[in-house]
Amino acid sequence: MKNQVFKPKLFSILKAGYSKDQFQKDLFAGIIVGIVALPLAIAFAVASGVTPDKGLVTAIVAGFIIAVLGGSRVQIGGPTGAFIIIVYGIVQQYGLEGLMISTFLAGIFLILFGVLKLGSVLKFIPHPLVVGFTSGIALVIFSTQIQQALGLSIEKVPSEFINKWATYFNHIDTVNFYALGITIATVLISIYSSKLIKKVPGSFVAIILVSLIASLCKLPVETIETVYGGIPTSFSFSMPDIDLANITNYIQPAITIALLGAIESLLSAVVADGMISGHHRSNTELIAQGVANIFSPLLGGIPATGAIARTATNVKNGGRTPVAGVIHAITLLLIMLFFGKWAKLIPMSCLAGILIVVSYNMSEWRSFKSICKGSKYDIAVLLTTFFLTVLVDLTVAIEVGIVLAALLFMQRMSKTSQVFSAKADTDMLEDYSVLPKDFDVFEISGPFFFAAAKAYNEVLNDIHGTSKGVIIRMRHVPFIDSTGTRNFSQLIDNMQKKDINIILSGVRKDVFTELNNAGIVKEIGKNNIFTSFEEAVKSVNEQHNA
Repeated sequence: MKNQVFKPKLFSILKAGYSKDQFQKDLFAGIIVGIVALPLAIAFAVASGVTPDKGLVTAIVAGFIIAVLGGSRVQIGGPTGAFIIIVYGIVQQYGLEGLMISTFLAGIFLILFGVLKLGSVLKFIPHPLVVGFTSGIALVIFSTQIQQALGLSIEKVPSEFINKWATYFNHIDTVNFYALGITIATVLISIYSSKLIKKVPGSFVAIILVSLIASLCKLPVETIETVYGGIPTSFSFSMPDIDLANITNYIQPAITIALLGAIESLLSAVVADGMISGHHRSNTELIAQGVANIFSPLLGGIPATGAIARTATNVKNGGRTPVAGVIHAITLLLIMLFFGKWAKLIPMSCLAGILIVVSYNMSEWRSFKSICKGSKYDIAVLLTTFFLTVLVDLTVAIEVGIVLAALLFMQRMSKTSQVFSAKADTDMLEDYSVLPKDFDVFEISGPFFFAAAKAYNEVLNDIHGTSKGVIIRMRHVPFIDSTGTRNFSQLIDNMQKKDINIILSGVRKDVFTELNNAGIVKEIGKNNIFTSFEEAVKSVNEQHNA
């Protein structure tokens, strides 16, 4: 059962027994999280360039599916700020139909990630890379909200970061001070209202108070109604019209959604594990995220993933099982059905204020600052990912960031790998005399992989021709790759041409298997490979004295 790919936490918990006391805690937590999710779902949808109802639908549909099928006890799913720039870009390039297809395909990719058990692999994405694109996304989100936050009269805002800010400065004389006041009030209420009303989220308090004041005072600001019309209070099922001839256009955005969704959901699950001392099932979580992203666009939603802030809110309010996530989705559904018509009164500058707070919380500036004080390798990954996210594209940022992190890691590993003469170590042996003078001892320390293989060979090839043999100690070689075996084979050929006898010691089981598969064991002779250095020395001395 431990190796089972798909095993939802909800079913395991219900099977083990579910108490009335825990249900009451989950009920309260679910309602609170539902209230928290309401303004965020609407704000994320609007910032993504789609209608507000699509955010609500996503939070309801995906939130329900992720709770029921997920591998975390407390994960809350729905639209998140991380997807804003991706969704906006897809909508601008391919339209809503393209977004549906991309999200649907992303769901399939996520399921494949889970089935192929890639959950544990995706958790090893470097921290500087995650902080880099998360901070970049936060800055992009903030920059997209300036027009609504200031109420600027701009017909079309450029998508490029630098051009966007240039346009803002060129239209700064069109500031609507009512909109600016609403933005400031929203930010202040979102941050400080929790000191007065602890159980009600600040963003929810802000959206109610600001919308009420703006409506009663008839302030001259844009609202959801003036921009989008009313918010539908029903679901509509529709299948995307997939043209197989153009399906390749959507592969890259789909992979971007899938990768970001996987990283965000597993990161959220890991954070939640730390809060409840639990352990999530990563592959089950990926499959649940995939199913959610298949059904979300079919019912009019956008991409979804695990939401760290809402998950943390769930835990802090007593949620300890997926039932809280289900109740969160039901709460949003009831709000949409019975109170959705009032959401049209929300000022756009109020949503901008909420997203400004979200972008600040996403910025991870403390982690950013901490990494900048550390290794130059981490700084390179952080800044490269950050600037590519802001100035180019999130997809490019993740791709380049992963490749750069891998290359820098290999460079660091190659520097820790070394080969050196170790004959002096034989003086420490108690049971055997020192090796014959015409025998050398070299030790390889570190992985024998392509980044270090050439350096190993250069040192070992310098063994002088007067040597009759050499013991190569490999006790600290955890693995050897195909480049390593190829170079090692060439080294052996060169030594054998010089009539130098080669003996290996301390060869680990996995390394021996690779050497055997490459034919190196046969070249050296199995009787010249030993598990310990002492056995190798004993064999050399016995042959020498024979």
